[in-house]
Amino acid sequence: MPIAKKVINFLDRAGVKYEPVKHRTVYTAHDKAATLRANPKIIGKTLVLSLDKQLAVVLIPANRNLDKNKIKKAARAKKVDFVSERVIKNKIKGVKLGAIPPLGNLWKINTFVDSSLLRAPKIFVNAGDHEWSLKMSPATFKKLIPGLVSGNFSKPRKK
Repeated sequence: MPIAKKVINFLDRAGVKYEPVKHRTVYTAHDKAATLRANPKIIGKTLVLSLDKQLAVVLIPANRNLDKNKIKKAARAKKVDFVSERVIKNKIKGVKLGAIPPLGNLWKINTFVDSSLLRAPKIFVNAGDHEWSLKMSPATFKKLIPGLVSGNFSKPRKK
């Protein structure tokens, strides 16, 4: 399956510049960085969270981990949890599990992005399939998501 039709239609309707990038099948952002021979700092890792029982997607760099306390504070949430695969399959349709694009507005959920990604010249994000990614400028990404919340939501990965 190439890039999800839902994603392509959304991007084309928005009239933004992006580049579809085909690569070998990968299941982690870290593997994607190695496959694309790109710095993990510019590879986005999409996480699906429950913030006080409201779904949200969070985009952080591949070389970092989520800082739940920081996202909790930014979202003014009392409880932050990762959601189960079952919930993701029921709520986020049209894309493959583990390859979810960080375009929360496609599913009417909030999107958060680690501000370090917004300072990169280009970023790579999931396209809905394990063999495709989207390359775009951070300015394009911001344009796609009205209400995008940016901030420092990550911490260094433990070695």
